[in-house]
Amino acid sequence: MKKIEAETLEVAYAEASKLLKCSISDLNYEVIQHPSSGIMGFMKKNAIIVATCKKTIQAEAKISQVKIAKQETVEKETVNKEIAKEVKKEKIVENSIPTPTKEESVAKEIIKVVKEEDPIVNAFFEVDKEIGLELEEEYEEEAIIYDELALMIENQLKELLGYSCFDIDIVEVDVRDNTALIFLDGEDAALLIGKEGYRYNALSYMIFNWLHTKYELFIKLEIAEFLTKQQEMIASYIKPVIANVEKNGKGKTRFLDGILVQIALEQLREKFPNKYVAIKSTKDGRKFVVINEFNNPIKPKK
Repeated sequence: MKKIEAETLEVAYAEASKLLKCSISDLNYEVIQHPSSGIMGFMKKNAIIVATCKKTIQAEAKISQVKIAKQETVEKETVNKEIAKEVKKEKIVENSIPTPTKEESVAKEIIKVVKEEDPIVNAFFEVDKEIGLELEEEYEEEAIIYDELALMIENQLKELLGYSCFDIDIVEVDVRDNTALIFLDGEDAALLIGKEGYRYNALSYMIFNWLHTKYELFIKLEIAEFLTKQQEMIASYIKPVIANVEKNGKGKTRFLDGILVQIALEQLREKFPNKYVAIKSTKDGRKFVVINEFNNPIKPKK
């Protein structure tokens, strides 16, 4: 797998073709970043792709299969040699001892069956071995792509915040399970959050639209300890709501703004997995969370 950066996608494809020594039609690539000319030469972005050669992958797979076949052949030959030695020993012993009893004959037959190879069982484990290798390779490849993607998003966020008036000197990004975990901190962290979290909501909405549209990622944004404190505050607030639902079977929260309604939704869904929990809106746009049995396919226990 090669990572190539160039001014245009066409140049990146050509460079990948040279590095991997295959034609462009044989490339297996993923566009990590599309090129952008920027504004008056500023914020210009190059094209970035990650590419592999289809023929190389096929060749590696064939080499792997040949290695496995050779290993199995060696193992079979070793087993056959051991069996031959045992048979030779048995013949020597048979010539030196009296005729075995019926019980001894049965025991020898059992040993013989155990030593013989079962083609069905062997085939099962061979398939299992191949699947295991494929899953391991896919996991390692996915981890590499996630790490590269996290580093790229982190650098782009640093560049974006560098154009702002806020002093944010800590930018960390980790990508796991289709979610970008973003942590920001610095002297102006409180200013970046804004009064009642309005800047936090705007920044979270902007980053989500960017990463979900471009990479199909969800986000979890933490600025200083804002998100953690909001989660603790909502957990404390919904305690009487939970008690009311446990008593009456239904309930709702008061009107919540921005990220608070999303946090309340997550915590209440975790608390009541068998109930209908959803966000509702009034005509003037205010939002709250309801909990009841309506539209719930799971019938309550009597």
